[in-house]
Amino acid sequence: MIRVNGEFRQRARLDKNFNAGQCFNCGTCTALCPVGMAILPRQLFRYVLLGAEEKIVEYSDSIYSCLLCRMCEENCPEGVLIAENIRALRRYLVEDVYHI
Repeated sequence: MIRVNGEFRQRARLDKNFNAGQCFNCGTCTALCPVGMAILPRQLFRYVLLGAEEKIVEYSDSIYSCLLCRMCEENCPEGVLIAENIRALRRYLVEDVYHI
């Protein structure tokens, strides 16, 4: 069961670089990822758009395993700023979850 947190969803949308809503789940980012993340970027972004804060916290290891190499971003047909979106998620985890 996924619990929705509307406040979390709003905070993510306030980040000027978070454009995950443009993702149409083509899978290009996954095919090009040199790390082979445990969860696909598009799944993470969908959780944010839904407000599933618990899922973002659950997959924090994957969020931090991203190399931010931008290979996925350079080849995204929709221009999703994947690395920037991952950075936004990291910022959220550091500031709002871990309070560092």
